[in-house]
Amino acid sequence: MASFASIIDNQRKFFLSNATKSIDFRIQQLQKLKMALQQHEEEMSRAIYLDFKKSDYETYTTELALVYGDIKEAIKKVKKWSKIKKVRTNSANFPAKSYLVPEPLGVALIIGAWNYPYQLTFAPLVAAITAGCTAVVKPSEIPENTSKTIASIIQKTFASDYITVIEGDVAVTTNLLEERFDKIFFTGSTSVGKIVYQAAAKYLTPVTLELGGKSPAFVTESCNIAMAAKRLTWAKYLNAGQTCIAPDYVLVHQSIEQQFIEAIKNEINQAKYTINNKNYVQIINKHHFQRLIRLIDSSKIAHGGNFDENERVIEPTILSNVNFSDAIMQEEIFGPILPIITYTNLKEVVDQVKKMEKPLSCYLFTAHNKDKQHVLSELSFGGGAINDAVMHISNSNIPFGGVGNSGMGSYHGKAGFDAFTHYKGILDKATWLEFKMKYSPYTDKKLRMIKKMLG
Repeated sequence: MASFASIIDNQRKFFLSNATKSIDFRIQQLQKLKMALQQHEEEMSRAIYLDFKKSDYETYTTELALVYGDIKEAIKKVKKWSKIKKVRTNSANFPAKSYLVPEPLGVALIIGAWNYPYQLTFAPLVAAITAGCTAVVKPSEIPENTSKTIASIIQKTFASDYITVIEGDVAVTTNLLEERFDKIFFTGSTSVGKIVYQAAAKYLTPVTLELGGKSPAFVTESCNIAMAAKRLTWAKYLNAGQTCIAPDYVLVHQSIEQQFIEAIKNEINQAKYTINNKNYVQIINKHHFQRLIRLIDSSKIAHGGNFDENERVIEPTILSNVNFSDAIMQEEIFGPILPIITYTNLKEVVDQVKKMEKPLSCYLFTAHNKDKQHVLSELSFGGGAINDAVMHISNSNIPFGGVGNSGMGSYHGKAGFDAFTHYKGILDKATWLEFKMKYSPYTDKKLRMIKKMLG
C-alpha cells in the first residue's frame, strides 16, 4: 500500500485540478454512492450481524435510511447550497456589492465510529462529496467485518485519488493524524476527540468533533407517563444503549417515580428484547461488556440486571435510588442500563445538571411551557427533544452536533455541506466613485465628518 503521504498528495493534486468543484460531478458521485450502497445492502447486513448481531431491520432503519435521506437531499439541494450568496454592503463601501463564495476545504479525513458504523461513516462522507472535497475514510476497526465491507464498497466505487479507505487500529489512526489535511471529521469518545484536536492544531486544520456525554432526560409530574415511558424505553435500549444520543439517565419527579418505573418495565416486557426477536444487539466487545457489568450496582436494580458473558448480552436494566455521586454517574454509560434519579424541585435539579459537562443531547417530558422554557434557557447541550428522545437526529433541518465536552461543529443537511466548506467573503467595488476622506492627508475636518457619518 502506498504511504499515507503519497495517498494524501495524490488526493490534493486531484482536488487542485478543480474536478470536484463541478456540481454535476458531485451529483454523479452521490448517485454512485447510493447505487453502491443499494447493491451491497445484503453484504452490509451480514457484516454488521457478525460484528454485534444487528438485524436487517435496525441496519436499514437506523443506518442506511438516514444515509439515503442525506444523499437524496444533497442531490436535490447541492446547486442551491453552492450558489454565490449576496449579502448587504455597508455605507462605507458604497458603491459596491458583497457576496460569499462557497468553496470546498480540500482533502478531508473522516474517522468513523463503531456503534453505527455505516451511518456515522457514510453520512459525513456524503457531506464531504456534496461540498466538493476529496476524502480519506478511516472506519472504526472495532466492528471488523463492517470495516472490511465499508472498505470494499468504497474501493469498488471510487478512484483512490478521490475517495479512499484506510483500515487499521489505533496506531494507524495515530499515524494518519500526523499528516496534513484540510478538514478532519471525527466521531467517537471525548477522550479521543481531544487527541484528534491536538493533532489538528499542529496544522491549524479545522475539525468537526462529534463526541458524547451523559445526556439527561427530565420527566416532570405533568408529563404523559405512558408516552414518556414508551419513547424513553425505545430510545435507551435501541442498539442496546450503544447510542451517543441515548438518554444516559432519567431525572423523575418523586411523585411519579413508581408509576414511571412500572411503565418502563411494562414497555420492556412488551418489547421482549432479545437477539432472537431481532430487536436487540450484543455489546460490541468484551472490554465494553466488562465495563458495563461493573457499573451495575446489584443493590439498586429495579429491573433486569441479568447478562450472558458468552453472548455479550446485558438485558435491559433499570437502577433506582441512584444519586449523582454513584459510580454509574461518573462516566457515559453507552449500554442498556438506565439509572433513575428522583427530584422534587425542577430548578434545583437543573442547577445540579448545569454543574456537569455539557451533554450531546437533552430530553424533557412535560405538558407545561414554563418547564420547557426553564430547561431550554438554563441548560447548554448539543440538541434534543421535548416529549421525545433520539428522533431529532432524523430531521436534517436541525444541525446535529455537540457543545463543549460533547463536541464542536455540526452536520446533516445544509450544516453538513457547511462543515466541509469555506465561505470566501468578497467586496466587489465600482470604480466610478471614490471618497477622499479615507486618504491622507488626515485633517480634523475629515475626522469630524467621519464621526458624523459613522458614529
